[in-house]
Amino acid sequence: MRIQLSDHFTYRRLLRFVISPILMMVCTSMYSIVDGIFVSNFVGKTPFASVNLIMPIMMGVACIGFMFGTGGSAIVAKTLGEGKPEQANRYFSMLIMATAVLGLCFSCLGFLLIRRVSMVLGAEGELLENCVIYGRILFAAEPFFILQNTFQNFFATAEKPGMSLKVSLAAGLTNFALDFLFIVVFHWGIAGAALATALGQVVGAVLPLIYFSRKNTSLLKLGKTRFYGWVLRKTCTNGSSEMVTNLAMSIMNILYNFQLMRLAGENGVAAYGIIMYVNFVFTSVFLGYAIGSAPITSYNYGAANYLELRNMRRKSLALMGGGGVVMVFLAQTFAVPLVMIFASYDAELFAMTCHGFRLYSIAFMMMGISIWASSFFTALENGLISAAIAFLRTIVFECGCILVLPYFLGLNGVWLSIVVAESMSVILSGTFLAAKKGKYHY
Repeated sequence: MRIQLSDHFTYRRLLRFVISPILMMVCTSMYSIVDGIFVSNFVGKTPFASVNLIMPIMMGVACIGFMFGTGGSAIVAKTLGEGKPEQANRYFSMLIMATAVLGLCFSCLGFLLIRRVSMVLGAEGELLENCVIYGRILFAAEPFFILQNTFQNFFATAEKPGMSLKVSLAAGLTNFALDFLFIVVFHWGIAGAALATALGQVVGAVLPLIYFSRKNTSLLKLGKTRFYGWVLRKTCTNGSSEMVTNLAMSIMNILYNFQLMRLAGENGVAAYGIIMYVNFVFTSVFLGYAIGSAPITSYNYGAANYLELRNMRRKSLALMGGGGVVMVFLAQTFAVPLVMIFASYDAELFAMTCHGFRLYSIAFMMMGISIWASSFFTALENGLISAAIAFLRTIVFECGCILVLPYFLGLNGVWLSIVVAESMSVILSGTFLAAKKGKYHY
């Protein structure tokens, strides 16, 4: 049975609606994880470190897609809630075109500057050359990756969350199959890993383009449009929180790498890379819920259905809080087998990574609430509060912790930085939710 944005969402209906975006985000997180597994086990530690150094740059640029997807879907879903489907489709079409144009611009810029950026990050010799090869191939496909991230949000708004999962599975399987072919069979090394990821991203963008360009059964379709300056401006301001979140994650990764290079050398960078791969899977659950639930909030906000807004707020807080407890339990229980996938060949690296992941994973208990709260205010078209939560959570709290705690706690300070930062973020999110309860009637 089709679930509509106008429905009343029980826990069962809500979970059925968001399960596809959650699984879609898990599949998307597998891009870098699959590369990491193949490169670490079949190419070597130095190429593996180069992937870890460059991936934050790629993800930082790709966050443009999250900005257009989250900010734009809030406007489109609200317009649908107001009973204006034709106008909503014009906004949708314009935003997709703008995303493609910006993606091309950043692709060219990144391709030209990747060597200089790699040198700034501290890469030299073989590590530098691997960074350049991996980065240039991925930047060539960056417009497709940005479009894929944008479409992930709009599938939920179109009442077709299952399509996002199918597209992500197709892209992920393409990446996995080509990684095996290019690395294990053809022995193309780091270039093979990058090419496999790039082609997977092409699949992830082209399939939604084909779907939305043709007649379909969803609420959205690509068609004739014109330039709406205020929509583009509001999309950027409203979706800036998600861009800040993803961009800040890239900045944080760079800071972590600097601190770990200072404290533990190349092993530290490799250990953090492994932790990030596992972290991608866990946090993608929270991000997928935020993506899937946001259109419901925007639709009911546009329809002035305050009872359903209140329902979404209560159920989301319960699910994020309970889910966080489950995440910590799973992380602590399966830390050893998860790390073994990447580092079974090096005892020192394995021990360092297991210890670091057990400390780092405590943050999962609080992380989901802050991610959802930022997305909730984006869906309510309050980009200022959404951006404030995202900015303070990452740039201020986590950046401050990673710069300060290692000087008092050494290597443990690196792993615990995220825990302290997320604890402060939950308090901040709760404060904003309480302060704006009267304005939005949730």
